[in-house]
Amino acid sequence: MPAATVAVVQTGPVPFDSHATARKVAGLIAAAAERGAELAVFPEATLGTYPKGLAFGAPLGRRTEAGRDEYAQYHRASVTLAGEEIAVVAEAAAAHGVFVVIGIIERVGATLYCTSAHISPEDGVVGHHRKLMPTGAERLVWGFGDGSTLPVHETGFGRLGSVICWENYMPLLRQAMYAKGVEIWCAPTVDDRDSWQSTMQHIALEGRCFVLGSCQAVRADAFGEDYASALEPDEAGYLIRGGSVIVSPGGEVLAGPVYDREAILVAEIDVSERARYTYDFDPTGHYSRPDVFSLTVDERPKPSVRFES
Repeated sequence: MPAATVAVVQTGPVPFDSHATARKVAGLIAAAAERGAELAVFPEATLGTYPKGLAFGAPLGRRTEAGRDEYAQYHRASVTLAGEEIAVVAEAAAAHGVFVVIGIIERVGATLYCTSAHISPEDGVVGHHRKLMPTGAERLVWGFGDGSTLPVHETGFGRLGSVICWENYMPLLRQAMYAKGVEIWCAPTVDDRDSWQSTMQHIALEGRCFVLGSCQAVRADAFGEDYASALEPDEAGYLIRGGSVIVSPGGEVLAGPVYDREAILVAEIDVSERARYTYDFDPTGHYSRPDVFSLTVDERPKPSVRFES
């Protein structure tokens, strides 16, 4: 397996304007390619916006009309996997020969999902992962994914999968991904806390895989005066400050973390190097003790209605 240059793109959306954001993403894919990147990982909810600080008018037991208006705006900013915004990203991926992993707010019928879209330069959208467990108030505006969207893709430079934000804290999900043979672990997120760095290093060590953590960097004033006045940016004016990072299977930080600015982090990886680390720890192989522990993963889709004839 050849070595490859990979990129983590620390950026933010044009809030609630997915058309403009898609064009911005296309430019960033070109910029990553200029630095030799064959893979570019974008943050959670890049297309569609992460609505940090919004409550959508939902005190327990009721919803407000202002909150419904907020949600309607948010819903309009969502995208579909077959929509024109993803097409813009796929066109840039193809033009520059870059495999793209990008966080989106995906619209399926009337429901929104926090999704990671996986876009091959040759084949366009080759898969997606819907966040299994929205965190806290995210459950108000996002649906729950199921086991049918846990893909791992062969890219030519390593087996790639994605796990979104606090899903990275789910031990059984991590074990399932390790069992699928993930070698390049993509972690789109909006978690900009210092403690997130420990999580990224832990997963690299536990999974003996390369970890690409991509966090948004977005200023509060990008949302406009009315919205920004209700937010709590950091001293530099960032609502989400970044912290993107690339970590080796040995836990070494190869690039980052970077805070309070947009950035493209690059590193060269070689998944054949994993053997130096799985030698003494393989979480689903010689270190797994299947005689004591076992895990069953249900990968069947869970539609709410099935039609039979």
